[in-house]
Amino acid sequence: MKLRQIALVAGELDPVSNALQEVFGLADAYDDKGIVKFGLCNAVFPVGDTFLEVVCPIQEGTTAGRYLERRKGDGGYMALFQTDDIEVERKRMADLDVNIVWETDGDEAKAVHLHPRDVGGAIVSLDVMKPVESWKWAGPGWEERTRTDVTAKIVGVEVQSTDPKKLANRWAEVLNSNADADGSGFRIALDNGTYARVVAARDDRGDGISGVDIAATDKAQVLAKARERGLACDDDCVTVCGTNFYLK
Repeated sequence: MKLRQIALVAGELDPVSNALQEVFGLADAYDDKGIVKFGLCNAVFPVGDTFLEVVCPIQEGTTAGRYLERRKGDGGYMALFQTDDIEVERKRMADLDVNIVWETDGDEAKAVHLHPRDVGGAIVSLDVMKPVESWKWAGPGWEERTRTDVTAKIVGVEVQSTDPKKLANRWAEVLNSNADADGSGFRIALDNGTYARVVAARDDRGDGISGVDIAATDKAQVLAKARERGLACDDDCVTVCGTNFYLK
């Protein structure tokens, strides 16, 4: 199991998409027309062999729209984890009393979206790709569009909670790993050097994805572009779309 993609949700797509692209030195985004059926538009950026997505509601009554209201604005929305066998994961989720709210079973990609009520903190997706190094959700030719001169990879997702120990233990169950206490909360180690972190809530927005750990190959460039745009930042963190991007 490894972290492969993080999705943010925004009230307006273009300002957030443009900021992410410029600040983190990303290539042009892929617009997945398939998510119109969810009442959304999106932009998906490759970050090495991991991916950063922004979704935006385009109609009333969407899950993403309700999430924007509940968390009082733009922020983290969904974490996608790649695994090896979707049937094994279905069985594990049933054993853990985790309901599946959406699923797909194609030749190139199989995935299950887990009910956020049963996991906590965010929508979690478990995905299988064929071949394993591919990523259907990024569109054709994403490998040729990948840039790593400014940022190289998403390595971690941070989730805040009013009860971090309880949420960390639940995420560890779902991700088939362990929640180990560290200085800031709990860390759930995954494959390929990726991880999830659960920390105590720092604001009044409730449980949810609060941060992204991203490997920066040119931290000075990231910070310079963030400051040009007037984004909140310090020497190790930039805030975009209501989400803290920690530069590793």
